[in-house]
Amino acid sequence: MKAKIRKLATFVEEVHSEMGRPVSPPTRKAAAVAVIRNPFAGTYVEDLTLLMEIDAELGDLLGRRCVAALGIAPEAAESYGKAAMVGENGELEHAAALLHPCMGKPLRDAVHHGAALVPSSKKRGGPGQVLDIPLGHKDAAFVRSHFDGMEVTLNDAPRANEIMVAVVVTDSGRPLARVGGLKASEIEGKDGLR
Repeated sequence: MKAKIRKLATFVEEVHSEMGRPVSPPTRKAAAVAVIRNPFAGTYVEDLTLLMEIDAELGDLLGRRCVAALGIAPEAAESYGKAAMVGENGELEHAAALLHPCMGKPLRDAVHHGAALVPSSKKRGGPGQVLDIPLGHKDAAFVRSHFDGMEVTLNDAPRANEIMVAVVVTDSGRPLARVGGLKASEIEGKDGLR
C-alpha cells in the first residue's frame, strides 16, 4: 500500500428512536477513517499522481471496512459519502486528489455498484476538528430520504503533515424520512439521478 497510514478508526451509529417514535428497523451508518501522512505537506507540487493512487487504495479499504462494520452484504448498502481534512501544512487540492480521480470505482465495488455521484467534502483543520461527510443514495441522487450526513472526529488528527480521510456507508436513509421525492423503491437505475 502506498498510503502511510498512522491510524484507522471505524464508527457505527444506530438510531432506534426519533422524536419519541420507534425506528424499526434502526437506521445505521458506518464511517471508516484513515489518517495518513501527507507526502506533499509544506510544499507545492504540480503532479499529485501519488495522492490519486492512494485514493484508489483508500476507497477500497474504507468502503470494505464500512460494509463489514454494518455486517451487511455489499449490495445491501444504500448510501455513501466521502470527505477529507488536510492538516495545516497541506492544501485543499491534496484532499481533492484523494477524493475525486480514483476513489469512486473501488468504493462502488465495495458497495456493489453505485450509479450516483459520491457526495464529498473537503476542508483544512487540525486535531479534534469535526469532519462532516455528506451522504446520498448510491444509485439515484434524487432519493431525498437519503440526503444525510455523518460527523467524525479524532482527538489527535489530522496533525499538520497528515490527511484524515473518511468514507461512510449506510444500510438505510434518514430515520422517519417524510419530505417526499423519489422513493428508493422507485429507482430506475438508468442515469444515477432517478
